[in-house]
Amino acid sequence: MSNLKNIDVLVIGRSCLDYIAVVDQFPRENQKVPLTFHLTEGGGQGGTAACCIATLGGRVAYVGKLGDDPEGRACLNRLKRFGVSGEYIDIVKGGKTPVAYALITRSTGDRTIVYEPNRLPKLELNDTLIQLMDQTQVVLIDPEVTYLGREIKSLKGAAIKLVYDCERWREGIEDIFAVADYVVPSAEFLDADELNLGHASLKEKILRLSKRVQGNLIVTHGENGAYYLAENHLYHVAVPDVKAVDTIGAGDNFHAAFALALANGFDLHRAVAFSVAVASMSCREYGGRKGVPTMNAALEVARGLAVRIVG
Repeated sequence: MSNLKNIDVLVIGRSCLDYIAVVDQFPRENQKVPLTFHLTEGGGQGGTAACCIATLGGRVAYVGKLGDDPEGRACLNRLKRFGVSGEYIDIVKGGKTPVAYALITRSTGDRTIVYEPNRLPKLELNDTLIQLMDQTQVVLIDPEVTYLGREIKSLKGAAIKLVYDCERWREGIEDIFAVADYVVPSAEFLDADELNLGHASLKEKILRLSKRVQGNLIVTHGENGAYYLAENHLYHVAVPDVKAVDTIGAGDNFHAAFALALANGFDLHRAVAFSVAVASMSCREYGGRKGVPTMNAALEVARGLAVRIVG
């Protein structure tokens, strides 16, 4: 067991390798477009979130799985490059590390991703994971480990704050709605057929979903900032003026910053503003990790963000 004590955030979830191609214009189906340039970067919600927390100066422990293949070694090297220890990463002998392919449109920073489902064995709530939870008050889990949410809260209860990266509908997600302290989806998630929220406005969808979530609901909305409920009001935080070149890691970095803000004792208002600042600033560089700001830079930007009641 590591000598690492008093972890700020324990992150559990997916790592993969991202192959990123930047183009001037997104192609139509059955069309060719020239490649501007390409890069390879570590990806995955959990892995990127862990890198973000480390870059911000947080003490992070990351638990995940990688294959013992070249892609797995590349992922591990990139995690270590950003200050994330590989101590709690299970290297699966003969395992296949998942990959993702991303097309970035240079003029807008928009990204389109085709990802490979993870075929590695599922993570389990073992002794190591339990010992790590004893060293923290904040746990961030991504969609890959949705099934762990109820187990974690059953074991730790109010002793930890569970943050759930609610990227898309997954089996067991309603269990997470019932136990997570913070559920953080994107606005696109509100259109999931399984939610059956109809053709209501974004505000109405947020309010309807909040009734199905036991904890706090925070909804990210890309360049439109983020929404959250507090004191019986719906609040909106606007994004800062940032030249975005790549939004590939924005959501992961929002979740990471939010979890770290909770560990640092921020209230909900300050935590969301800080997370919007970090996510927006992370879009300044390609790949989702290089653009993450320092803690002080993010705090300075967050202080200038407009926060208003919208409902």
